[in-house]
Amino acid sequence: MEISAAGRLEVRVTPGDVGKRVSVRRLADPGAPGAKFTDTVGVLTSWDDGVLVITRKDGEVVRVPESSLVAGKVIPAAPARRRGPAASYEELARVTARAWRPVESERLGEWELRAAAEPVPRDGTAPGSSAPERPQEAAAGRRAGFTRRANSVLALGDPGMPLDEALAAVRRWYGERGLPAYVQAATGAEGTQEALCAQLEARGWVREVTAELWVGALAPVADRAEGDEVVLSRTADAGWLARYRRTGPGEVALRVLGSGPSVWFASVPGGGRHAPPAAIGRCVVDGRWAGFAAVEVAPEQRRRGLATAVMAALARRALEEGASAAWLQVETDNAAARRLYAGMGFAVHHAYHHYREPGAGRQGSP
Repeated sequence: MEISAAGRLEVRVTPGDVGKRVSVRRLADPGAPGAKFTDTVGVLTSWDDGVLVITRKDGEVVRVPESSLVAGKVIPAAPARRRGPAASYEELARVTARAWRPVESERLGEWELRAAAEPVPRDGTAPGSSAPERPQEAAAGRRAGFTRRANSVLALGDPGMPLDEALAAVRRWYGERGLPAYVQAATGAEGTQEALCAQLEARGWVREVTAELWVGALAPVADRAEGDEVVLSRTADAGWLARYRRTGPGEVALRVLGSGPSVWFASVPGGGRHAPPAAIGRCVVDGRWAGFAAVEVAPEQRRRGLATAVMAALARRALEEGASAAWLQVETDNAAARRLYAGMGFAVHHAYHHYREPGAGRQGSP
């Protein structure tokens, strides 16, 4: 906190600091005996009608009454990361988008509207699956999107019109395709979109699964000891798809999985001739970057190092193609995956969020 020469706490933030990263201290319960203080660090996204809105690096929006402030100051734009390759948020956002290419896209100014959806059969089952879809998905124009990453707006830059008009155009575009509208936005690094997140929440858009993008050097992953046989292929065969946890992908899903500048699929053969693989993984090589995804291990085969073996084999192939850095996406509640990736030298770069339009049913996977 900011302390004056006289030892008093001072508020040294003003409405002119909107858009900057700040640290503030406030009374948690003004007027109560034995008052307690609460500290908040994040981007000051607005200061209107006596209320400060601060967006934390994990996307949480905190509203702080001006009357409760006891101290505050502007702090550096983003903390320095201690490890991992240097990269801007925009570079990583574009690289990750190319790894999950939509079937259909359209520009709205600098924004990209992205869709990859298949019709839902009349019985309400997911394409290629015997499992019923959620009722709201089956009713939403009989369409189901495969992964939010290929069914959301990549909101980089200026949409070329006021935000409310842009969001209305987004909702129309997805509505014409029988899909709920999603906007992807990020927090927690220099150049991320805390202001957009706060504006979406103020308009009733619902933040769904928060995930993180982690980065790391590629060579240490490739140097992991070889163990079980890992088979690499340019296509996802029936065995690979049988192990993939998002079972029964249809034609559109297969197109998304196979998209990207240079895509590789890895499998560790199962125990029997016709058994699904014991483990699988996917890697997209794009310039200096190798992106890992779909690393899955059969429950009975876990704790054998198969996920590490799959990633090491994919990393070695990516190095041969000239990559030197790696990225992956992991949900915040996936403790096992986070331990694995941290042990390989990966570190969090930023958090990203998918905001669903007001009143629409939840759909798809991250």
